[in-house]
Amino acid sequence: MDKYKIEICANSAESVFQAQLGGADRVELCASIPEGGTTPSIGEIALVANDLKNTKLHVLIRPRGGDFCYSTYELDIMRLDIVSAQKYDVDGFVIGCLTPEGDVDKEAMKKVLKETQGESITFHRAFDMCRDPFQALEDIIELGCDRILTSGQQPTAKEGIPLIKKLVEQAAGRIIIMPGCGINPQNIRKIAEETGATEFHFSGRKAMESPMKYRNSKVSMGGTVKIDEYSQMVTDAEVVRAAIKVLTIEK
Repeated sequence: MDKYKIEICANSAESVFQAQLGGADRVELCASIPEGGTTPSIGEIALVANDLKNTKLHVLIRPRGGDFCYSTYELDIMRLDIVSAQKYDVDGFVIGCLTPEGDVDKEAMKKVLKETQGESITFHRAFDMCRDPFQALEDIIELGCDRILTSGQQPTAKEGIPLIKKLVEQAAGRIIIMPGCGINPQNIRKIAEETGATEFHFSGRKAMESPMKYRNSKVSMGGTVKIDEYSQMVTDAEVVRAAIKVLTIEK
């Protein structure tokens, strides 16, 4: 599958190893996917970096959920998280900062990127919150990032095909445009053919039932936010394999 690369958004060490088992080229390790992802723990980074063999490891650097306009303290946290992760065999980082006006915050990005040491850099879906995606693309290229993760400023990458196609054309090989959000084995071929993209980002997760036998349904750890606390969403190696197979089938 030399033409295409698959990146799995992995919310746990288990998801990382399932992604590798399924043949993923790369994982983006993060926590708190329901919030759009936040920086994973250093313990998880260390464990994964030690045990990964054939799959590259990128780490999301995002100190909190919500918007992408960060305070000085938050930028310092991001810088320190990068330095901490670099103690392990990390191949890249996933970062994104915006101004209050919805532009790429080039000064904030430079401060954070200053801590990187040649690792591959993805500008994440903060891009989808930019007011002018075409100017944002040029700004991100100027910063020296390697790729942009985007759903084409739509709820899913499938819906964002028209913009993603334009971004791939504008990028003209200067940076990788990587569609992500809602990608699965059923639509990945369509997205590839209609956008011209060659890297794809998805989670490929399924629900894994908790081993807990005693369950107190009256209490929620999320307070007023109700979630299923007795199952975990974990990447399924079979879903990863299925997506790869779809991409490699000759027409």
